[in-house]
Amino acid sequence: MINYYLLTKPGIILGNLITVAAGFFLASKGAINLQLFLATLLGLTFIMASACVFNNYIDRQIDKKMERTKNRPLVLGLISGRHAILFATFLGLLGNAILWLGTNFLATFVADTGFFIYVVLYSIWKSRTIYGTAIGSLAGAVPPVVGYCAVSNQFDVGALILLVMMVLWQMPHFFSIAIYHFDDYVAAKLPVLPIEKGMLRTKIHMTAYIVGFILSAMMLTFFKYTGSVYFVVTMAIGLAWLGLCVQGFTKIHEQLWAGRMFRLSLVTIAAVCFTIPFDKI
Repeated sequence: MINYYLLTKPGIILGNLITVAAGFFLASKGAINLQLFLATLLGLTFIMASACVFNNYIDRQIDKKMERTKNRPLVLGLISGRHAILFATFLGLLGNAILWLGTNFLATFVADTGFFIYVVLYSIWKSRTIYGTAIGSLAGAVPPVVGYCAVSNQFDVGALILLVMMVLWQMPHFFSIAIYHFDDYVAAKLPVLPIEKGMLRTKIHMTAYIVGFILSAMMLTFFKYTGSVYFVVTMAIGLAWLGLCVQGFTKIHEQLWAGRMFRLSLVTIAAVCFTIPFDKI
């Protein structure tokens, strides 16, 4: 059973659930419906798990070439492809049933849109174009929007801000991973920006995306979804992330710097998400 569990990429799911909660609490405005919250978390957990299993199946040949993924269950043959597909299908149907019955059509539709982008579009384009990262960032931006829509049952300014800020956060986050695992991506022949366009251009892009992330995150306060505590925390951690990014233009060890960027990106999004429930207007 542990191998089926690992196919779902539990670390990725846990990280996304934090953003789901942030979106849910943002829309709740302090009035938490526990039953709705649990249905949202559970339904989306199964949908994300399904997407990750399908992605594992699709990427199994690529995973063989990468050091960090060569021991995944499908690569080692510990689980057959047929069983993986059946498992992914079951998880997806279960997740949709829970989300549909426990929340609303909009939240389910947004979740399935993210599923389609990740499993179909991202899987097709990640090995063909440097824009695969941007496509993947759209899928990764969906969880907090699902949480928001589960409560509000509408896609409004708040949902749009969450979507934009998450897309902008994920781009430098993904580039950090690509730089840190540069040799793996070369071996797998994946056309990520650091390989195709070089480190300098990648760092310029990362800087621009982080500035965009900070500005978009501030919009939650500008439109009065959050207050001063959120503003100060987000600005402080965002500027720290930006400062570390700028250090990348000096003569440093690329992979050590990328590892620090990756870890700080996680701290950044966690700080933003954990501040939202405690700083409502």
